Amino acid sequence: MNQKVVIIGASHPGHEAAIELLDRYQDLDVTIYETSDFVSFMSCGMKLFLEEKTTGQDNVRNFSPADLEKLGGKVINNSQAVALNPANKQVTIKNTQTGQTEEVNYDKLILSPGVDPLQLPVPGADLDYVYLMRGYSWAKKINEALHNDEIKNIVVVGAGNGIAAVEAGVLAGKNMTLVDASNHILANYFSKDFTDVFEQEMRDKGVDLKLATKVTGFTNDHLVQTDHGDIKADLVIVAAGIVANTDWLKDTINLNQRGYIETDEYLRTNQKDVYALGDAIWPLSIPANKRMPIPSAVAARHEANYLVQHLFEEKPSRPFPGLVGGQLLEFGDVHAVVSGLPQKSAEFAGINAATSIYIDHLRPDFIPADDNPLGYISLTYNKDTHQILGGAVMSKHDITAQGNVLSLAIGHKLTLEDLAEQDFFFSPSFDRQWNILNLAAQHALGLHKF
Repeated sequence: MNQKVVIIGASHPGHEAAIELLDRYQDLDVTIYETSDFVSFMSCGMKLFLEEKTTGQDNVRNFSPADLEKLGGKVINNSQAVALNPANKQVTIKNTQTGQTEEVNYDKLILSPGVDPLQLPVPGADLDYVYLMRGYSWAKKINEALHNDEIKNIVVVGAGNGIAAVEAGVLAGKNMTLVDASNHILANYFSKDFTDVFEQEMRDKGVDLKLATKVTGFTNDHLVQTDHGDIKADLVIVAAGIVANTDWLKDTINLNQRGYIETDEYLRTNQKDVYALGDAIWPLSIPANKRMPIPSAVAARHEANYLVQHLFEEKPSRPFPGLVGGQLLEFGDVHAVVSGLPQKSAEFAGINAATSIYIDHLRPDFIPADDNPLGYISLTYNKDTHQILGGAVMSKHDITAQGNVLSLAIGHKLTLEDLAEQDFFFSPSFDRQWNILNLAAQHALGLHKF
């Protein structure tokens, strides 16, 4: 084929695209350019690393450069893409160590620039005791801080992925405070029935929750300033969101109002032979039937798999089918999975949606309560058609696999009636004659089974 494919970014989509290309096609020149010194660190594995549940930080990665080189590809780190010239089919790469630049030619260019952690736009956000919750370097610094006996009081800003930092701090014996502007933690994902359980679990573990509280600045004498007073902190970890790493593309690639790369139904950008994948795009959401942010390693890999299959077709034989989206959120003994669209996202998509909450024991009533935990099921559905748009499962028992059942139902556009009638296995060692997902769907339909 004798084509040169250049990939910007070595995380999940870049890595997956490179592997797929080298597996499927002959005579391709495949090169990944990665800004970081360390290639392919998995930020989603940071929680386990900070909790000392991995084999070491350098192993928390998708792949090593040697893995790709064995297949004939190349990975060049410390190499930041800084400009794009689609007319000449060239991308400008800067060596982050020397500052030198070079023009790299391509036949096909796959953009996977990813996202950066959001730095709060407040005074003192760049002080040396204010850390960010993403990437290899920050993971290393946070880990060192957790092992530093002089650091006792840690404030985490952001009650989304920030809860992972809180739990790591609790396990390290630190005094943890969580600050968030919302009235409840994880409010973008769950209803109050769910968030109440998370909040109680955190308080039981000694976490000081400062909710409905906005950070207004950081001071040199280690004070976190908020609209509800100051908080003393030896260390601050900010996990307040992400921003697309796309500033360098503004003059050449169409971006949406939030700075994410716009693609068509085939993951093509507005420039010929330039494609985009991963957290820096808004892919098609199956339940919303529109483009929405779905930051996910799984989503990125599905995008890469699709793109490589159709990369060399003049007109792709089928569009990208879209994604459901899912995320695991846990703290202490509480485990939850959210799939598809929560109520807020459904409303954002302009759908006439409703959400039903079902709470019940997982096993029959003859099982003692201390061995029969509660399960929480949330179903968001189209009120007109009963199509299931989203769902969440939560328990102190691990029922996270039920989140995959919901994802399958959402992806195949099943209805409440479909889920209410679906047959599952039964054993009183694990569940009830009517599975809790059956019961949740029946409850949403106004039916009451026992």
